[in-house]
Amino acid sequence: MIKSELVQRIAETNPHLYQRDVENIVDAILDEITRALARGDRVELRGFGAFSVKERPARLGRNPRTGEQVKVTEKVVPYFKTGKEMRERLNRRPR
Repeated sequence: MIKSELVQRIAETNPHLYQRDVENIVDAILDEITRALARGDRVELRGFGAFSVKERPARLGRNPRTGEQVKVTEKVVPYFKTGKEMRERLNRRPR
């Protein structure tokens, strides 16, 4: 699912809301999560999961084409851990 499909589904299940308002709400939520992660904060949505950041140290990598060693700089990456309710719902559903 992409963001526009999410907005469409929310708008369909909430006919009292305009689609542009739903889009603004979704954008505001995602922007706030991004801002919190940029500050180094953790964002927990009970039953859904928690977003946090992890630091990856600098390391020596390898160019897959040439095999040449390259320096990979340290970086901060987003991390998501599912909540208990989500894990339970995903694992009881037949596939």
